[in-house]
Amino acid sequence: MLEYQRNGEFFAQVAGGIEDLAAIELESLGAKNLKVGMRGIGFTASLQDLYRINYRARLLTRVLAPLVRFEARTPEQLYLGAKQVDWTRIFRLDQTFAVFGNVFRSDIDHSQFAALKVKDCVVDMFRKRYKNSRPNVDSKDPDLWISVHIHENNATISLDCSGGSLHRRGYRQHAVEAPMMETLAAAVLDFAGWEGKRRFYDPMCGSGTMISEAWLKAGNIPPGTLRKHFGFMMLPDYDRRDWIKVKFEEDNKIKIVRGGSIRGSDVNPKAVEMTRNNNARIPDGDELRVRTLDFRDIEKIEDSLIVCNPPYGIRMMKDDDMGAFMKDLGDFLKQRCKGSDAFLYLGDPELVKLIGLKAAFKKPLRNGGLDGRLVKYELY
Repeated sequence: MLEYQRNGEFFAQVAGGIEDLAAIELESLGAKNLKVGMRGIGFTASLQDLYRINYRARLLTRVLAPLVRFEARTPEQLYLGAKQVDWTRIFRLDQTFAVFGNVFRSDIDHSQFAALKVKDCVVDMFRKRYKNSRPNVDSKDPDLWISVHIHENNATISLDCSGGSLHRRGYRQHAVEAPMMETLAAAVLDFAGWEGKRRFYDPMCGSGTMISEAWLKAGNIPPGTLRKHFGFMMLPDYDRRDWIKVKFEEDNKIKIVRGGSIRGSDVNPKAVEMTRNNNARIPDGDELRVRTLDFRDIEKIEDSLIVCNPPYGIRMMKDDDMGAFMKDLGDFLKQRCKGSDAFLYLGDPELVKLIGLKAAFKKPLRNGGLDGRLVKYELY
């Protein structure tokens, strides 16, 4: 019996800074016995709830199902521990796989080496059973993702139930440079307390990640609606009928997004075209209203929620003056956005000082490798 089958425990990887929001989301989707940690959230769930969590979660990065736990101080112990799993019963010879590793305070101190030892174990098991034939490794889009995590010499090998990071919704086919991660955009909407009823505007929409996430939330659309494969389908006790039932139940909760309630603009016509094309992949997303317009030319945005990720760094032209740009943005919010609340995600914390407005709150949030800040401004 595999570890998750014995106790019904799973582990959700979550970006730093949004653990509490993710815990609330997990509970709403049926998770129980939550244990919030620095690198994610442990929880228990039935298999049906596991399917629902992967299909519905907006904030999670991955969900892992532990297969085996053991002590691994040496490469040999890691190899033998991985051998406790009969990998030939998890996936087929004609399917692909990949292993990703993470080590912390352990004698085995290199993540890629740990992943390689587990990969070797899997390959050797197939070769022994199938006359030297083995499955191929696909590091980009495998049928099966295997996780190896070693903390203080205690190893856990898990199956990735998500089938790759859940931030890859599938709608973003084209993007500007340094786009916001989808899970971070979803978290910003939750921090803003937006439930789809107040008018929403993104005046610097880029390739539309924030708008698309707003569309998903307003329409109660499962973020996994465009995914064709989930890792939980590789679990030995996966039940296709239960999955179809869960998917049918969740799809029936989709609502029509009120026309004009979500709008956006960008000075770059190519970015606007990307936003339209990306959002059109979401159910009814071709109804989105977005236009080519510099925020300085917007007459007013009143009594609305304004959310945006202003350009910075590589998204700015070389000759742009960031100080003048941020001052213009602050003046625009103060003078033409009365009665609105603005939530800006600033990839460089130093930009907060340049906007010239008093912040209602500031929260550190990472976007990939960027240590950014989510800042709220109340515009009376």
